[in-house]
Amino acid sequence: MAYRQKFTFTRLSYHSGDWDTDQRMPSNLLNSLLEYTTIPINEHEKVIPLSSDDIFAYPFCYLSGHKLVQFDAKEKANFKKYVQNGGFVFVDDCNHDIDGLFAKSFEAQMAALFGPAALKKIPNNHKLYNSFFKFEKGPPTTTFELNGWGDDLVHDYLKAIEINGRIGVLYSSKDYGCEWDYDFRNKRFLAEDNTKFGVNIIVYALNS
Repeated sequence: MAYRQKFTFTRLSYHSGDWDTDQRMPSNLLNSLLEYTTIPINEHEKVIPLSSDDIFAYPFCYLSGHKLVQFDAKEKANFKKYVQNGGFVFVDDCNHDIDGLFAKSFEAQMAALFGPAALKKIPNNHKLYNSFFKFEKGPPTTTFELNGWGDDLVHDYLKAIEINGRIGVLYSSKDYGCEWDYDFRNKRFLAEDNTKFGVNIIVYALNS
């Protein structure tokens, strides 16, 4: 597949909580795109306030945190418009905790914006898991789950809000941001590159 526009890893800042997490992760994923795909990239992530209309220029956005998610009126309007207009937001709970503050407050925001039943578990044979690499068992497990961080559960699913048959919001309680938060040059020490699923997420976002 050929790509013309350069991909920008776009991180969303928001007024509540703590959005500036896992600062090495974007460079790690960008390196993976360079290594495995033909997608041209911008070398540095871009941080854009959710309240800014600049977000509409980018097809992929990332949002994360540990604390309260309480969007203000402009942030709510932009989030909903962005997703409904074809944008893709990957949301990752750094707490890895389905009963934690980030999880409860973010899911409440999604229920208010898209309806209480909009955020649903996606099946582990969803095309997200075959968009580039194949993940036959669904979302790969993180070391943070196996180490008992957060709620001490291994989540064998991801959740999503689908708009017109495509994922607009992908939501993870697995803490992929922390899993991928290391210098990309250290990947050579891993038995298996754990950022490959990140490639799937971005490729899906750009092609769905």
